[in-house]
Amino acid sequence: MIKRLREHFNAHWTEAKYAEVRRLAAERSRTAIDVRICETPIFIPADLMQTMVDAGVELTKQLVESPEYLRTSDAAIPNAYRVPGNEGRPQFLQVDFGLVRNSDGKLEPKLVEMQGFPSVYGYQPLLAEVYAEVFDLNGQVYLSGSDETSYWAAMQRVIVADHNPEHVVLLEVEPEKQKTLMDFRVHEDRLGIRTVDIAKVRKMGRRLEYEFGGRWIPVERVYNRAIVDEIDRRGIVTGFDYRDDLEVEWAGHPNWYFRISKFSLPWLKHGTVPAAVFLDAWFRGEGKNGLPEDRSSLVLKPLYSFAGKGIVFAPDDAVLGSIPPEERKDWLLQEKVIFEPVVETPEGPTQAEIRVMYLWPEEGPLTPVMNLVRMGRGRMMGVDQNRDQKWVGGSAGLIAHDV
Repeated sequence: MIKRLREHFNAHWTEAKYAEVRRLAAERSRTAIDVRICETPIFIPADLMQTMVDAGVELTKQLVESPEYLRTSDAAIPNAYRVPGNEGRPQFLQVDFGLVRNSDGKLEPKLVEMQGFPSVYGYQPLLAEVYAEVFDLNGQVYLSGSDETSYWAAMQRVIVADHNPEHVVLLEVEPEKQKTLMDFRVHEDRLGIRTVDIAKVRKMGRRLEYEFGGRWIPVERVYNRAIVDEIDRRGIVTGFDYRDDLEVEWAGHPNWYFRISKFSLPWLKHGTVPAAVFLDAWFRGEGKNGLPEDRSSLVLKPLYSFAGKGIVFAPDDAVLGSIPPEERKDWLLQEKVIFEPVVETPEGPTQAEIRVMYLWPEEGPLTPVMNLVRMGRGRMMGVDQNRDQKWVGGSAGLIAHDV
């Protein structure tokens, strides 16, 4: 996006440097990385980054400061996964933006999705730092004036709090098989916590325990990374019932996964937000204002899928009618956002989806701390959908103040 930096990078890029990025990322995360690392980071103008940061804060406050939204979003939490106890605030927030051109030809962000759930807070700064090191790049990696030390101090406060790290677990479904395993390893190394399979914890009274080194160790705080969609889809039997009244703290209360999600889009009023309506409301003739009449300009999305599963572009009447009436409340009909290809690469102009990653400690403001980038040239930006291409995949944004 910054022409002189892009031209300089492309002119000095080599396959050997790219291989070194992959090698160091794997070495420093102690695992083979099973997602495609893009050949390049992107260079983000500081004012554009600030626009996205500010928009994410405004959008979040529209939701969490609205009693009406909080009441309504309560219905989005499935009874089987409704965790009791004080939800507090969403301690982890992800706000994803695509980039479009406005009528003046300038780039501006358009909201793709919000998530009240953790992202790869461990791996992402590692990847950004490796890009900068190998390619000898300047640019801001962290947000809010943070550096590596203050970033991990903030992560420790949110995830571990005042507990002994031995009693804090990162909980996931079969973590050794997850594509985000590299992220878990960085959390372990940085915070001293352990990654535990959600099926292998046990409930003893109101307590949870996990086994390590022949001992059963009490769990006092859970950093939850388990996706409910995966638990259901794979028929995973968890070591506890989400509805149990447990003596455990949550680093990121699980209910926020449902409260801040695709479910939020029809409630948001902001210049960055595309038109969206719940499918059941659409069938009742409600909320159509703002949606394009042209079906090719629409996208149908299941509310609680992961990694782009179930998305239908340009849905026709047959597709819309195939959703059973009782399930239509769990689907979203949305205006399609056409990303602008903004990154020049040897493989052609490439699109970038930028995620602003926030922490919201129990005491303190909502704070942007990191960004994540997905590069792609297809209709979907996920790394899975772009696996067989080059100069696409998981990337990072380096923020430049002198453009």
